[in-house]
Amino acid sequence: MDLSRHLRYFVVTAEELHFGRAAEIIGIAQPPLSQSIQRLERELGVTLFDRSRRQAELTTAGRLLLDEARDLLAREQRLRTLMRKAADGALGTLRAGVPPETPAVSLQALSRRLGEEVPELDVDLQELTTAEQLRLLASGDLDVGLVHHPVEAAGLRFGPAVDVPLGVVMPRTSPLARLPEVAFGDLDGHGLILAPRATAHGWHDHVLEVCRKHGFTPAALRHARNPEFLLGLVLGGHGVAFEQEAMARREPRVAWRPLTDRPLLRSVSAAWPAETAHPAAPRFASIAADVIAADHALPSPAAPAVSRPWSVVYDASR
Repeated sequence: MDLSRHLRYFVVTAEELHFGRAAEIIGIAQPPLSQSIQRLERELGVTLFDRSRRQAELTTAGRLLLDEARDLLAREQRLRTLMRKAADGALGTLRAGVPPETPAVSLQALSRRLGEEVPELDVDLQELTTAEQLRLLASGDLDVGLVHHPVEAAGLRFGPAVDVPLGVVMPRTSPLARLPEVAFGDLDGHGLILAPRATAHGWHDHVLEVCRKHGFTPAALRHARNPEFLLGLVLGGHGVAFEQEAMARREPRVAWRPLTDRPLLRSVSAAWPAETAHPAAPRFASIAADVIAADHALPSPAAPAVSRPWSVVYDASR
C-alpha cells in the first residue's frame, strides 16, 4: 500500500469536503479517489468521512487523522529534500545548539573541523541551554544540539558522550585557592552558584545529589545562566561554582582547583531527532565529541599545574 499517496488524497479531500472538487485538484477521476479513501479506511480500520449527508463531513477519526497526515507528509517532504541535497553535495544549513559555557577555543576548533570535513555544510551555531535545545529539537526548530546529561526526552538519538571534568571556581584571594585540590569537606560554609534547574533539570539535580553524597550542604544556593554573571557572583563572594577549568580562564581574579578524586563529571553529547534527522547530524556529533574530548582530556593526578598567562600578575600561591 502506498500510504503517502493515499494520505495525500485524504488531506485534499478533507480540506475540500467534496470528492468531485478534490479529484479535480489532484488530477484524477472521482472513482479512483473514492477507492483510495476506502482502501485507507480499511487499512486503518476506521471510517474517515460521513457520507450520509449531501456534503461529506469528517468523522472524529478523520479529524484526528488530518493533523497527523499533514505532519507526516511534511516530514516526508523534508526528508526527501534533505536526501536530494545530500545526493547533490549540498547539505544546506545545520542549526546546531551549544551550551553557553562552551569555551571560545572549542567553538573555534569545532567550526574549523566542520569547515574542513563537511565544507558544503553551513553550520548555524546557536547559544542555548539544554532545556532550550530539547524544546527546539522537539518543535523542529533545531537540527542538533550539545546537551548535558542526564536527559529525559523521547524521540532523540545521541552521539558519543564525553565526560568533562569539573573543579571549583573561587576568588583567587580565597584560602581554598592555596590548596592543590579541593575536597567537598573544604567547602563547608560556602554557598554554591549553579545554573537554574529550568536550564537542565537532570544535571541540576545530579550536582546537588553528588554534594549530598559527599556531605556538602551549600550555605546558600544562587543561580546563574550566563558565565559572566556566574563569575561575577563568585567574585562578589556569593559562593563557589563547579565548572570546567576553561571557565576560570575568562577572569584573572578567579582560581580553579580540581575536586579530590574527581567526583563530578559533566557528560555532554550531541542529540538530534530520531525521525527526519538532518543527514549531517551524526557527523556533527562525532566531530563535536572529538573536539570536546581533546579539550577536556582527564589529566593524570600527578600532572603539574598548568601555568596561567596572568601568573606574572597574580601570585599562584594566593
